[in-house]
Amino acid sequence: MNRKEDFIKHITAGYTSKGESIILGGAILDGEAIADAYVKIPLKTLNRHGLIAGATGTGKTKTIQVLSEQLSSFGIPVLMMDIKGDFSGIAKEGEEKSFITERHAKINLPYSIAKFPVELLTLSEQNGVRLRATVSEFGPVLFSRILDLNDTQAGVMSVIFKYCDDNKMPLLDLKDIKKVINFITEEGKDEITKNYGRISTSTTGIILRKIIELEQQGAELFFGEMSFDIDDLMRIDENGKGYINIIRLTDIQDKPKLFSTFMLSLLAEIYQQMPEKGDSEQPELVIFIDEAHLIFNEASKALLDQIEMIVKLIRSKGIGIYFVTQNPMDVPSGVLAQLGLKIQHALRAFTAKDRQSIKLTADNYPTSDYYNTSEVLTSLGIGEALVTALSEKGIPTPLVATMMRAPMSRMDVLSESEIQNINNNSRLVKKYSELIDRESAYEMLNKKITVIENATAAEAQKEADEKAEQKATKTRATKSSNTTSAVSKSVIKVLTSATFIRGVFGVLTKIFKK
Repeated sequence: MNRKEDFIKHITAGYTSKGESIILGGAILDGEAIADAYVKIPLKTLNRHGLIAGATGTGKTKTIQVLSEQLSSFGIPVLMMDIKGDFSGIAKEGEEKSFITERHAKINLPYSIAKFPVELLTLSEQNGVRLRATVSEFGPVLFSRILDLNDTQAGVMSVIFKYCDDNKMPLLDLKDIKKVINFITEEGKDEITKNYGRISTSTTGIILRKIIELEQQGAELFFGEMSFDIDDLMRIDENGKGYINIIRLTDIQDKPKLFSTFMLSLLAEIYQQMPEKGDSEQPELVIFIDEAHLIFNEASKALLDQIEMIVKLIRSKGIGIYFVTQNPMDVPSGVLAQLGLKIQHALRAFTAKDRQSIKLTADNYPTSDYYNTSEVLTSLGIGEALVTALSEKGIPTPLVATMMRAPMSRMDVLSESEIQNINNNSRLVKKYSELIDRESAYEMLNKKITVIENATAAEAQKEADEKAEQKATKTRATKSSNTTSAVSKSVIKVLTSATFIRGVFGVLTKIFKK
């Protein structure tokens, strides 16, 4: 058996699946595509997460497109976080061009065109399905980690949530929690101290500043009602295809705090609401996080720990998460260790640091008798990648250079009119378009403050009235005393005069009698 035949047998054995599987493309050996040596990924392993990496322009977006198309074809919904804005074409049929048919002929894989059901979602003011969540839904622990609070500050945040729960005050948006913080340090300070303990104003000041920092990245658009229902990510169309939900994030590339806040809240919500699936035949939902370094570069250690924990646990819910980035080193080792499927496009070695990074990347892949991994990483062409996955038994498959199949849908973005047409026909756009601002902590505390102020004013007025009455009483008493004194003096004067007169008349009477 020659080397090529041995290689084909090796790949065929490693990528054989008893159940349903998706075909990524065909194997490459010594720069030559091998017909019928298909690289297949079992559907039941796609909840084991994955990595899609490679330099700019090497084909990562088209790989995501291929994966999303095949997942949708099997009735598996997809959530795609599209930061560059070049993924929307999946809603329209592609074109059968010569370079595509030639590629597929090399691996002996038929090519056809197709379009897929799409929903366009947004975190900002772009047109699409508005994504929102309430502060209460985050809870004190997750909200503290997003703000990167220390233990003392996180304890105060727990008191804030507890106070609102005890007083049935919903925390819906950022103005609610800012109002609560102001209240507990001013008008409600005595109430909080009595029932929950003393809270330092310096601590609440730090928390308030961190909330304002989050607010400046546009988070006020995300926090509020109505909250997005994750069941709306799980829809299947009338043809049995899973919806591909594209979150358009082109205008928040410079707002990593908002991006990581949304991603973490979404993963936490999915984990909490989805039932345990165990070892199911296919995932319930697959999530692609493009430009994943935006999350990890800005994340605190607490936030990274939270992400790692969710990645470990969420796969039992039937959810697969795929991180898309330029360099695998962008993903923390604790998260990287959880990723079953790795699709590595070409890397470029322009500097000594690049060459060192390539060596480290190669060390993350299984050894191979057929490839020098470090060399292959720099020689892969556009639309080619090194692939390793998990078999149905959970065993890593052989490392294989792969000529990726071409997308069946449009390999370009939608026009503005096409985007508008999708939104006009979307049931979800209508469902989430209205911004609800029901009574919450902000309004309830304003009323409470008004009551406190009125009571304080009434008490002050009562005290002022009492002082005025005391003063008036004192004044009346003084006047009465003065009047009595004057009368007494008059009486004395009269009496004295009468006595004198009687004395005089008495003397005169005696004289005249004589």
